[in-house]
This record gives sequence, C-alpha cells and structure tokens, in this order.
Amino acid sequence: MTSLRRPPTVSATSTPPAQKSSLLADRQACNKVGTYLPVVKSKRCTLREDTRTRIQEIALRLFTEQGYEATSLREIAEELGVTKAALYYHFKTKDDIVASLADLRVAEIEELLEWVRAQPKSPETRRAVVLRYAEALRRPRYMEVARFMERNQTALRDHPKIVRMREAMLELVNEMSAPEDPLALRIGRSMALFALHAGKWMPHEESVSEDEVMEASLEVALRLLEP
Repeated sequence: MTSLRRPPTVSATSTPPAQKSSLLADRQACNKVGTYLPVVKSKRCTLREDTRTRIQEIALRLFTEQGYEATSLREIAEELGVTKAALYYHFKTKDDIVASLADLRVAEIEELLEWVRAQPKSPETRRAVVLRYAEALRRPRYMEVARFMERNQTALRDHPKIVRMREAMLELVNEMSAPEDPLALRIGRSMALFALHAGKWMPHEESVSEDEVMEASLEVALRLLEP
C-alpha cells in the first residue's frame, strides 16, 4: 500500500523561505545606500533613508545654530521626535553624522576627479569641470553644509572626513593645469573654482536671486580659466 506524504507545513510564526529571501534582499539593498549599485529599494528601505536624511537635516541646523560641540544627540533626537535609541540605529555618534555628510561631498568631488583624469588637459575640459562643479553647488544641501563647516572650523579642523574633503578639493584644483604651466595661470585656474564659492558668501541685495548670483559667479570663473 502506497503511503501518502503530508506536505510540509509552515507554522503561523515562521517565515516562508521565499519571504526570508525577499527580506534579506531588502536589508542588503538598504545597506548599499550611498553606493552606485543599481538596486530597487523597498518601501522599508525608503523610509529608513528618509529618517536618515531627516536626522542629517536637523543635525545640520542645530550644529550651525548652537555649535557642533554644544549640540548633543539627545537634542537631535528630541527635535526629530524619536528616542535616543532610535537615533542610535542610524548614527552612533555626532562624528558619524558629520562623516555621512562629508562622504556625500567627497563622493561628488571624486566622481568629478575620475572624469577629468580621463580627459585631455584642454580649455574644453577645464570649462566642463567648472560647469559641472557649478551644477553641484546649486543643490540646497551644499549651502547648509558649507555654513555648518564655516561656523565650526575649530571643532572640525582635524576631523578625518573633513581633511579628506579638503584633499579631494586640492586634487581637483591640481587637475586644472599642467605642472609646466606658468604659476600665474595655474593660480587663476584654481581661483575659478573658488570664485563659485565666493559668490555664495558675498552679501547681496534682496532683489538678487540665488540663480543670478550663481550665473554671475560662473561668468567670473570662466573668465579666470583662460585669460
């Protein structure tokens, strides 16, 4: 007599293998946030990123208004409306928050560096670098990070991520000229990038828009490239 096998059962409290695989994929995708890997993000992952971004925004504001050293994780958690333990899930220390902000900026500069190093040192390449850099500076987060760094220079001076940001910027400046170019020319080309920053910090009339300031700064930067 042939025996009948009962199909395997799945208890109410256990997770089916297929679902476990899906959850693991979601977790791995979330852990790759900030990389250039093309992943499809789940709703859970998106919520996690939204919370992380909100923490960065609040921390930036408090660090700028009160000072980096005078702001605690508890204050950031209270402003966000979560427990300190919930904040720890994303960032264990204030340094971790600073590192996450610096990493984004360094990644942008290094991406531009990788591109320019594959190009000939020509007027067209230098112009493209300035235009690409100017486009990055148009992002709202840039000014927030810049103000935070400017108002906390002493506290952040030796932070390894901030040091790396400065190094990456100097590397980009060096790519604007060849070593044998005249010194005055090399200085002028390096100033082209800094002219884009200078326009952001100069006092302006209320009737002047941010776009107008950037366009004027870009005009000055392009003049400095090839006098």
